[in-house]
Amino acid sequence: MKKYTIETTVGIFVLVGLICVGYMTVKLGKLSLFGENTYPLYARFTSVAGLRVGSSVEVYGIQVGTVESLGIDDKRQMGLVGMKIDKDVKVYDDGSATIKTSGLIGDKYVKIDPGGAGDLLKPDGFITQTSVPADIEDLIGKYAFGSVPSGQEKAPDKSSEKPSK
Repeated sequence: MKKYTIETTVGIFVLVGLICVGYMTVKLGKLSLFGENTYPLYARFTSVAGLRVGSSVEVYGIQVGTVESLGIDDKRQMGLVGMKIDKDVKVYDDGSATIKTSGLIGDKYVKIDPGGAGDLLKPDGFITQTSVPADIEDLIGKYAFGSVPSGQEKAPDKSSEKPSK
């Protein structure tokens, strides 16, 4: 009789351990077992340099989703970014998306201004107003090699001109 109670106790601990491992796998893998808590949105950018799958999507500085796919829109010759956005976040058709950098040389992420005056974007909708910030590496390269004015050029001297009457 004692042998069966020890086996039962070990069996219960193993079962509880497997349930915990399964729960952690679902939570850490960000899987959803009981329906999807996100919906897909897309945006086209002229450049998606530095952005990668898994980058965060933020609204008002709060992470509300992730970048799910990067591709090329052959028809419009632009980069296509697929995002998964939390269902409770509403984005309107007058909203905008921008690729931003965390800090000076940090990771890239997508910042969404959700708008509010237009119609609500449906799943698989497109954010049409997008912008990409200036590439800091290009600006430094242009400045270093003299393509960008340094701001120290003198303006033409107008003191010698006669005032018109």
